[in-house]
Amino acid sequence: MMQQELYEGKAKFKTRQAFYNPRSKLVRDLGVLAAKVYGNSNNSLRVLDGFAGCGVRSLRYWLESKADFLWVNEGNPDLRLVLEANLLREIPKSNYRVTYLDANRVFFDCYNRRDYYDLIDVDCFGTAAPYLSTMIWATKIGGLMYLTCTDGRSLTGRLPENSLKAYGSYARSHPAIQEQALRLLIGSVQQQASNKGLGVEQIFSLWFNATYRVMLRLVARPQLTSENYGFLGFCHHCGNYKTVSWRKLSQAICEFDNQPLTLTGAMWLGQLHDVSFLHKMQEIARQWQWDKVVRLLSVMMGEADFPPYFYTLREIGSRGKLDIPKRSHLIEALQNAGYRATITHINPEAIKTDADIHTCIDVAQKLNGNSQ
Repeated sequence: MMQQELYEGKAKFKTRQAFYNPRSKLVRDLGVLAAKVYGNSNNSLRVLDGFAGCGVRSLRYWLESKADFLWVNEGNPDLRLVLEANLLREIPKSNYRVTYLDANRVFFDCYNRRDYYDLIDVDCFGTAAPYLSTMIWATKIGGLMYLTCTDGRSLTGRLPENSLKAYGSYARSHPAIQEQALRLLIGSVQQQASNKGLGVEQIFSLWFNATYRVMLRLVARPQLTSENYGFLGFCHHCGNYKTVSWRKLSQAICEFDNQPLTLTGAMWLGQLHDVSFLHKMQEIARQWQWDKVVRLLSVMMGEADFPPYFYTLREIGSRGKLDIPKRSHLIEALQNAGYRATITHINPEAIKTDADIHTCIDVAQKLNGNSQ
């Protein structure tokens, strides 16, 4: 029986036995937009798709981002027929190369031949650890790396020993674990780049559909410092967070309860997103009438420079023993009280703010009193 063709963006393709998740279209939308912004600024866009599957990402980079050349690699040679049929229909043979190799062999081959790419897409399954260092070898200075990780149990503190082995950081569990996972990934790549005398700049971070995605820019100078790479402390007694620097590890005590903090780290403590880059992505998304992506990018720009954690409404209600107020009302009340506060794309029932949890509880109590 002939399989019906599928459509995503401008791409037309078949999957047959290849894995394809249509719910992850938003993730691929963001990759396409970032690639388009890069191509517009650099007049060049050479893409290496390390885990091509049926080729939908490669097709979209060609058709929508206007890539000049693609290296399309898929580790499973059983997908040869469907992958090459999908590519051949849309892309001239002179504009792409197809291989069926382990992605690390491809990355090292690029390095050996000094054949560096503008965008490396590493859409792997499970842990991203085997590619955190090697993808850097294939990336042009100034180029982008789009990394996927589905190893949530390690990054969110359920398997902290695995996190230590894979990412060089010890992960603990708390209400903001999804953001923690993104920051552990970024910090690990930063550390690997620093080993090579290089650095990475954060373009965007995304928690979506139970996967973690980070888009990074490779730069010629290390970016890691003791200020942006440190530890996140959580007080299980009162629910407050605190960032802890390397020099203050011996003082990791909750200022409210005088209880020792549970520490996760080391991890990235800097910005989650590059606002100026996201603004360029949003301009293109508006032109293409990608309304859902436009809204998401607005949220991401708003949360970019907040502290490296969030408070869930449930946590505020539970610890304050109060009815949970509407998120929008709590944010407005915190802003009126002189604090910064915003929504986060990571959790629809959470807020990011520079207020501590005790202030959030007090403000929520006043809101409840005013509504009675």
